[in-house]
Amino acid sequence: MGVGPHPEPWPNDPRLDPELLAEGDRRNVLDRYRYWTVEAIVADLDPKRHGFHVAIENWQHDMNIGTVVRTANAFLAAEVHIVGKKRWNRRGAMVTDRYQHVRHHPTIDDFVGWSDRAGVTRIGIDNTPGSGRLEVDPLPRDCVLVFGQEGPGLSEAMKASIVDCRSIAQFGSTRSINAGVAAGIAMHAWIRQHADLSAAD
Repeated sequence: MGVGPHPEPWPNDPRLDPELLAEGDRRNVLDRYRYWTVEAIVADLDPKRHGFHVAIENWQHDMNIGTVVRTANAFLAAEVHIVGKKRWNRRGAMVTDRYQHVRHHPTIDDFVGWSDRAGVTRIGIDNTPGSGRLEVDPLPRDCVLVFGQEGPGLSEAMKASIVDCRSIAQFGSTRSINAGVAAGIAMHAWIRQHADLSAAD
């Protein structure tokens, strides 16, 4: 995967990383970002970010957070919000956390305060009674998709804070699906409703 050292003479472009030009670029990035510095890639992505955010509760060091961050990067979420414990397992992110803005909120109240100030609607994703159907009920353009821990789902305190909730239709025998998978499904639902698909790679 990736490319080897860049042939000399090197391009005169301030976005390029001399070390990557000399040694090659083996990162999992799009071809147009080959040899770019991390800072240059983030600066290029920032004006294009979508209007949705993703939040996940982290009271028990949820192993799905890395997957959520990686998927949020793929769909160009505005930010990922970790609510609860600050430390999370970055292994599943596959280094995409370098390109994706990740914000920590120590408490649910802190997260709610941020979302109110930012003007984004808190939408829980959980198969709780009374939830709307993700497949048919539209998502707001400016929203934060909120996920609970693997297993218990959204905490009672987080349920009390959300404005609306969506469930994901299931047809098998399992009670719930993996939180990382659910996050990907919900993000893609937002993309189908609001994103400019002509800008996709």
